[in-house]
Amino acid sequence: MIRIVVFLIIVGALALGVAWLADRPGDVVVTWQGLRIETSLMVLGAAILAAMAVLALLWSLLSAILRSPFMLRRHLHHRRGERAYEAISRGLIAVGAGDLAAARKHAAEVKRIAPAEPLALLLSAQSAQLGGDRAAADSIFRAMAGRDDTKALGLHGLYVEARRRGDHASAHAFAEEAARQSPGLGWAGKAVLEFRCLTGDWAGALALLESNRRTMDKETYRRQRAVMLTARAHETQETDRDNAKAFALEATKLAPTFVPAASLAGRMLAEGGELRKASRVLNKAWLANPHPDLAQAFSDLRFGDAARDRLKRIEALAKKVPGHIEGALAMARAALDAREFAKARAALASYLAAPTKRVALLMAELERVERNDEGRAREWIARAVNAAPDPKWTAEGHISDRWLPVSPSGRLDAFEWRVPLTGIADATPAIGPERSVAAVAAVPVVTSGEHKGGSEPIALAKPTDQGKQTAAVEPIAATPASRRSAPPQGVPAVIPLVHAPDDPGPEAADEVEPQSEPPSGGWPKILE
Repeated sequence: MIRIVVFLIIVGALALGVAWLADRPGDVVVTWQGLRIETSLMVLGAAILAAMAVLALLWSLLSAILRSPFMLRRHLHHRRGERAYEAISRGLIAVGAGDLAAARKHAAEVKRIAPAEPLALLLSAQSAQLGGDRAAADSIFRAMAGRDDTKALGLHGLYVEARRRGDHASAHAFAEEAARQSPGLGWAGKAVLEFRCLTGDWAGALALLESNRRTMDKETYRRQRAVMLTARAHETQETDRDNAKAFALEATKLAPTFVPAASLAGRMLAEGGELRKASRVLNKAWLANPHPDLAQAFSDLRFGDAARDRLKRIEALAKKVPGHIEGALAMARAALDAREFAKARAALASYLAAPTKRVALLMAELERVERNDEGRAREWIARAVNAAPDPKWTAEGHISDRWLPVSPSGRLDAFEWRVPLTGIADATPAIGPERSVAAVAAVPVVTSGEHKGGSEPIALAKPTDQGKQTAAVEPIAATPASRRSAPPQGVPAVIPLVHAPDDPGPEAADEVEPQSEPPSGGWPKILE
């Protein structure tokens, strides 16, 4: 509206000026070189305007002629850019669709038209990955890492390729460099944190966690710190009891329902005579996630107690989670040790119709100890062979006889207390912070244990080369159901177009080949 008003004001002023000149006619006389020109003022003004228009037209033509080479060059460059953009778009679509021939064709065209474009390098690298040419992919990623605009992406690709080769030292170096260059890169920080945990550098892992605290939400930070402190407490409990106890207690404050931290803290508090505090720690974790480790720690709360005293404590503990199988199993175990056979049978009675392995084995022991009936004991042992499985510490298709902070592939905080056959349709998922005991109290085989989604880092047990005993990790046997739930194997690994390239294929954990020489010699011995 303001522009219209201003335009009207200017037009009105010009009209007034022309009218004023028309009302005041005059003559203009020009004498030059004996030539005399006489005309009116209005005619002279019109002639001047016409001359200016002609000069402007001539200047425009001259400028166009002089600028024509530049204009032609810019047009050709623009046209080449459009062709390159179209080829890159079609190439990336072909990579996403898995069309190797089309991806290579478009990559070659882009390389010919615009070889230095960042997206051209990315297309070439993805085409090489799709075709399985690891050497070419590595070479392109190195070229990208040498440029400022693609340095982060190049380092990410080099990190992925190094992991594929099993070159942990190079993978760690690439991640460290990426983290230094761009501290906000999530994959780099996670990779450095995992490597420090894999090598047992808990102090370095905790320091890195603290440096990244502002970029994390509060719950994630508390979870990660708790699990790393738990791992550090497990590592130092034999050599530095005081520090190990402090680490475990801090972990229980950060994550009160985390079973490994609570069971270790409860044991160490009981050993120090702090029975009430130990009882509070164990009870809080037990109410959220009933677990055999917590029951065992509660049973051993008072050193030297008689079996009947331990039975009384377990009875009180089991009453806090009525109908839960872990309470029943703990009760049966304590009653059997105290030779209260009637109580043991009563605790297991509701689970005998469809017993789990642990229930069947306890019944076999009960028949042997109470009645000396070897035949019935063998019958229960035979039933245990085909009984429903009990929860185990499970991660990525592997089971462990005790909690471990790192999975065989190196993923932190991966082990869950759950039924290992993940393909079973009616298997109850692992209990997390959001689930209550009441939600699973009626399930015969309860997959209890506290886990928060498997994304937070955690610590690794002491490497085997330092003489510490490690838990045995076994792969879970494949079943039709589990095969249906597993991601397809043999998919060509390509850096995803919409995800960061730390995941080299549709499923990173399935695409990364097993490593033969991880750092510190920890995992090969565990996997053997």
